[in-house]
Amino acid sequence: MAAPSAIGLSTPPSTVDVERGRLRLFAKAIGETDPVYTDLDAALKAGHRDLPVPPTFLFCLEMDRPDPFAFLTEAGIDLAHVLHGEQSFTYHALCHAGDSLTFESRITDDYERKGGTLRFLVRETRVTRGREPIADLGNVIVVRQPEARA
Repeated sequence: MAAPSAIGLSTPPSTVDVERGRLRLFAKAIGETDPVYTDLDAALKAGHRDLPVPPTFLFCLEMDRPDPFAFLTEAGIDLAHVLHGEQSFTYHALCHAGDSLTFESRITDDYERKGGTLRFLVRETRVTRGREPIADLGNVIVVRQPEARA
């Protein structure tokens, strides 16, 4: 029997401040060598107003919510069965250290494969700075459903 659909589940807006120190640590962690991501003078000389946010860093900020997995709990999903399936980023504007970004997410699709043993939740997150669109994040969460038989 299929689980009740999670389509439409959403998270309340969450605002996160982008901090230079975290940007520098992230750049180091991913092996980024371009100094614009770690050195304020280099960033300013390159035309940025502060350290720019590396492309995938928004996923880290999204996890700064008070309970980033509350929507899964609300959908009745056991976190022990969750796998990260896919991530995508569509950017509309650059963001930098010092920005306050707001994240709003909702589940846009919920489907099963392999006779119900795998469930896929598609989540879309809108990132804004005030009213300005910054990025749209896509995320596919795979849920193993061992109680289902293929």
